[in-house]
Amino acid sequence: MKVLFVVLALAMGSLVVNAQDAERWVAKKDWAGGLALMPHSSTNLKEFQRQYKLNKAYWDAAFAFMRNNDLVNMPKGKYPIDSNNVYATITEDPSKDFEKTNWESHRKYIDLQYIITGDEIIGVSPVAQSTVTKEYDEKKDVANYSAEGKMEHSVPGTFFLFFPSDAHRPNITPGGNKPVKKLVIKIRYAE
Repeated sequence: MKVLFVVLALAMGSLVVNAQDAERWVAKKDWAGGLALMPHSSTNLKEFQRQYKLNKAYWDAAFAFMRNNDLVNMPKGKYPIDSNNVYATITEDPSKDFEKTNWESHRKYIDLQYIITGDEIIGVSPVAQSTVTKEYDEKKDVANYSAEGKMEHSVPGTFFLFFPSDAHRPNITPGGNKPVKKLVIKIRYAE
């Protein structure tokens, strides 16, 4: 029984991540498999590292999809990557005025959002500091909020990661409602 407890404690300990370890892990880029992109500075790097360790195959498949496809020339649509565990959607639509966008979060999936061409503003706020305006819909895997968040400029070169603890408000125009080609990869969240 003692041995089992020690083994479980060691396994759980390997999933506990501190901020400095997470920063070093991201900078080392073993997770990227040659992908030249980096996560946006708003990303919770500790949670990224923890989720990667829990579901390495899912993350490797997502990054391989980004690395091995000509995203600029891929048509709009949904792309299966790993059954219902990882899938991608490419959209190409004009960005929207602020009041036509919503704060949202997801429980089953992590959002990896990457601007292929164009630019947009994405709001970022902790769910814990947001007020629910529409209760969680399990079928759609979404809840909506009102929040005061930080507005981040999203351009090609970095990707955003939104975990269940992150409310986000994507698709906001930086001006002119110009077309934005965007990749969203849904990666199943591990408890």
